[in-house]
Amino acid sequence: MSPRVWIPEVSSSSPPSSESSCDEDDVNYRVKPYWPKYSGILKLRGFRLDTVRDVKDHYKQIGAPKKADKMIGLDDSSLCPDPGLPDNLFRGTRTLDRTKIVIKAVHRESRELDIIRFLSSPKMRRQPMNHCIPVHDLIDIVEDDIAFIVMEEWSSQLIIHDAPCCLGLFLAAIRQCIEHCLFMHRHCIAHLDISIRNLLTDYKGHYAYIDFELSRRFNVSNPRITGKRGTELPPECSNDAFYDPYKVDVWALAILILRACKLAGFCVPELVEIVKPMLHENPAQRPSLELVLHAYNRMVPSISPQRLQTLPHYE
Repeated sequence: MSPRVWIPEVSSSSPPSSESSCDEDDVNYRVKPYWPKYSGILKLRGFRLDTVRDVKDHYKQIGAPKKADKMIGLDDSSLCPDPGLPDNLFRGTRTLDRTKIVIKAVHRESRELDIIRFLSSPKMRRQPMNHCIPVHDLIDIVEDDIAFIVMEEWSSQLIIHDAPCCLGLFLAAIRQCIEHCLFMHRHCIAHLDISIRNLLTDYKGHYAYIDFELSRRFNVSNPRITGKRGTELPPECSNDAFYDPYKVDVWALAILILRACKLAGFCVPELVEIVKPMLHENPAQRPSLELVLHAYNRMVPSISPQRLQTLPHYE
């Protein structure tokens, strides 16, 4: 059986966001498709799953021929899953322009698909604070209760040390992290697993959160959930009490910012002052992300142009 992800409960005063008749535990677990079965359908939609030949060519292009040599003897046309990815993800290529993609399999009635469909709708994509990774297609396989989310392939390697960014570019990246989380909150979505490992970049100045498996979309103004899952957990998640999911995101975003500063090699005291109240043990005392963004917008003009051009310092 496929491993199941945690499903947070919603308090009795906060009805669930979905009216689906399916049991939540049956639609919000990590699916494990038999990928060869769907390669033909994906090909008709303009996407090709990686084969052994694709992987060999990739290794040769990046100057790692020895890795390609290890695959000698394998059938070049057979599918080649990435051992570093979970079973519900597969790398591929958009045949139109050879853009690299990642395809994620989810249940058709999962919360993740509902949220991705909403955030990737034309109206939402036009919003400047929506920093979602580009989604090229959503493919429904009705008979198997599976859907495929076809995304542009971005990188989890946020920092390339031989091409360091200046402080100004780093702060622009942090702005995107704040803006997108605020954008979700404004539309009644809590990510619930914000962390460095769930942040990707296209190396063109764009950053995006991924992995909405734990995320919730609410239809009440003050939702409360319970449960203990995610990467960066605040103190209130240590017991069985119901808590504010948005304030969990505020805490996790603060941790992300601090980890990003260390990873990027920047010490920004002004940014630390913004982060401090986000880490208050009492969630009611944490600022909303509206206030966090206002504080950020006041902070940046206070930093001199010369300082914004400074490069990182690694300890």
